[in-house]
Amino acid sequence: MNNNRKKVQQRIIRLVIVMLAGILIVMFRYGWLQLVQGSELSERMRYQVGQDYLVQSPRGAIVDRNGRELAVSTMTKSLFVDPNHVDNPEQLAKDLAPLVDKTEEEILNYINIGGGFVWIKRRMEQSEYEAIRAMIREKNYISCLGFRDEAKRYYPNDVLAANLLGFVGTDDKGLEGIEQALDKYIKGEVTESFLYTDSHDNPILESIFVRHGYQGDRCKTIQLTIDSAIQFIVEQELDRAMAENNPLAITCIAMDPKTGEILAMANRPSYNPNKFLDYDEMMWKNRAVTSIYEPGSTFKVITAGAALQEGIVSPNQTFVDPGYVTVSGKRIQNWNGASFGVVTFADVVKQSLNTGFALIGLDLGAERLTKYAKIFGFGEPTGIELPGEEAGILYNPNEMVDSDIATMAIGQSIAVTPLQLVTAVSAVANDGILLKPHIVKSIKNANGSTYSETHVEEVRRTIDSATDKTLVGLLEQVVAAGGGRKAAVRGYRIAGKTGTAQKINEYGTGYTEGLYIASFCGFGPVENPRVTLLVVIDEPSGSFYGGQIAAPVAGRIFSQIFRYMRIEPSGAIFDDEELADDVGEGDSSGMTAIKQVEVEEVVDDTATDEEITAEEVSQDVAVVPNFARKSIRESARLASEVGLTFEAQGSGFAVEQSIEAGAVVDKGTTIKITFSP
Repeated sequence: MNNNRKKVQQRIIRLVIVMLAGILIVMFRYGWLQLVQGSELSERMRYQVGQDYLVQSPRGAIVDRNGRELAVSTMTKSLFVDPNHVDNPEQLAKDLAPLVDKTEEEILNYINIGGGFVWIKRRMEQSEYEAIRAMIREKNYISCLGFRDEAKRYYPNDVLAANLLGFVGTDDKGLEGIEQALDKYIKGEVTESFLYTDSHDNPILESIFVRHGYQGDRCKTIQLTIDSAIQFIVEQELDRAMAENNPLAITCIAMDPKTGEILAMANRPSYNPNKFLDYDEMMWKNRAVTSIYEPGSTFKVITAGAALQEGIVSPNQTFVDPGYVTVSGKRIQNWNGASFGVVTFADVVKQSLNTGFALIGLDLGAERLTKYAKIFGFGEPTGIELPGEEAGILYNPNEMVDSDIATMAIGQSIAVTPLQLVTAVSAVANDGILLKPHIVKSIKNANGSTYSETHVEEVRRTIDSATDKTLVGLLEQVVAAGGGRKAAVRGYRIAGKTGTAQKINEYGTGYTEGLYIASFCGFGPVENPRVTLLVVIDEPSGSFYGGQIAAPVAGRIFSQIFRYMRIEPSGAIFDDEELADDVGEGDSSGMTAIKQVEVEEVVDDTATDEEITAEEVSQDVAVVPNFARKSIRESARLASEVGLTFEAQGSGFAVEQSIEAGAVVDKGTTIKITFSP
């Protein structure tokens, strides 16, 4: 009995020992797998059942003030190779090369780099992706070729606003313009997720619900102050000016003088940001903020404002113009080299007389002239939300001699950016108050809420309100009866100043003979300024006066912008013959006064196919006018002037007339005109 009990106890002990040994072995093995081989086995498991997946959100959009898209991003596929898992490099290169538009040698070079990841082609078109994916499945290249999602930037309007928008390089990095300046706000996010996949890399289990095309929480939408319709108007006219004048470059800025918002900013030549690598790097630059130039007579706006504010001159004060003055041994003469005799200060401004402004500059002195230049914002960056802005160049007043003062007063011996000049003239349009220019209206979060919003930012008052009104009146005369007459628009009051400056010698001192910068800067309508416009034409061929080539460009742009903004005419109308006068800088010979009439809407008349002279038409007949786009009131005036009556149908503006323009009819004939809003 005892023996049997002992045997049972021994067996139990042996069993316990065996079980303990087994447990120890299992625990040792478990510890070995977890602590020693754990990381390796985990990675092997992850490789077998799934893959790490990088999820990139698209870059934030850029839109204009009305929400029209200027820059957008879409998700695309990028192809990579894992050289460590390529079994037959030559065959892979042969199969892949025609699908990615590369040579077999290029593909082999990528593979020879080695490692586990090398880009083959980034941001492919959908058709390329589909073809490569089909080839990977057919040839069983799943282990060595793969795709990653990347955002691709598109500019749906191609060249439109290219220089201010900029473009995006590799790795979603903004390189010029708004893309660079606000990169930290609009750059897309990259997050890493692990996906469980089947043998064909299709997501399975809970990985099916991973968000693809994730919009991100950090990337934001940028709303600009730009109006793409106004931007198009400006760029269309710059293209025309390039063809007509064959200049080195043209820059144009349109600004709202009441808010400081940039409505349009354009350069020519320009480029297509969708294909930026096809263009010279110099075309990428935004000359409106990165280039400096001598403004010439457009700077006389500042000199005149300073002189009026300091009480040095009054509009009716008289001067004797000798045609030239000599200051510190330098001869300063008028644009035409002639003497204008006894003139008032209003004439000095209207005719842009260098002699008068040089003498006024000397009366102001270096300190005061430089002070007002700084008050109007010259000599320092404006702080606009664009990269690479230049500060311009001003003299140190303590180092200026009389000739420096005289030449600065007429817009030479200083350097400004186009943005500085249009901002300063906008201050004149804004009752003398200088505003900080802005090109960003707001920044929106990914969820649509507002991250930040730009408000009107007053910098300082430049001159008193009464002084400013006097200055505006003088500048209006420049367009009404002076060198800026070709910027005039029928029915609207415009103020401004032309400029013609000889270009500085880039490779030495002095100026380059025969090279000029022609410009015009003005605003309108005078009674309630809505737009300040600057046109700068660099090295035009042929005619180079600002009044002859820059002012007409501004006039055409003003005309279209006023119509687009639905700004009612004020009543100032120029005779067609007067508008056709070919005048130079400050030339007013043969000019007549403006006719003041009341109108509701005035547009340029369309020329008839056949010209009929007064001698060919008897006193009992009349030539039918062109009533297209005329208001009822204006149509009545036109009909009455030629002795016709008319019957109106509808309201708004004329869209159809019963007798075609140019037809000869008896006086008293009734013309039926259809009007539509």
